[in-house]
Amino acid sequence: MSFIGTELGAALVVILVGFLPNEIWRLLGVLFGRRIDENGLWMQWVRAVATALLAAVVARLLLVPNGALIALPLWLRIAAVAAGIGGFVGFRRSVLAGVLTAEAVLIAGAWWLSVG
Repeated sequence: MSFIGTELGAALVVILVGFLPNEIWRLLGVLFGRRIDENGLWMQWVRAVATALLAAVVARLLLVPNGALIALPLWLRIAAVAAGIGGFVGFRRSVLAGVLTAEAVLIAGAWWLSVG
């Protein structure tokens, strides 16, 4: 009996090729993550790189938008970023609050301008 071409064969391929290789890295991350000093030099570097990447993505969305953001004027995009920063700081450094505040400004501005 051959499993090739059957649903069971497809499931085995997904498990062997997709799931197990990822689980190995996840397990190693958990094992080695316990020994990492959160205030160490390497973690400071990782945080700095992550912050720089996030700033680059926000700058790109602000200055060179694509998709639905193209229809919104620059001043509205800048206002949304400023409101997002205000929401982040105002709600005890909550990323969710910052994102939701910025989204609310974008949606309200697009509605007010009758864009979309």
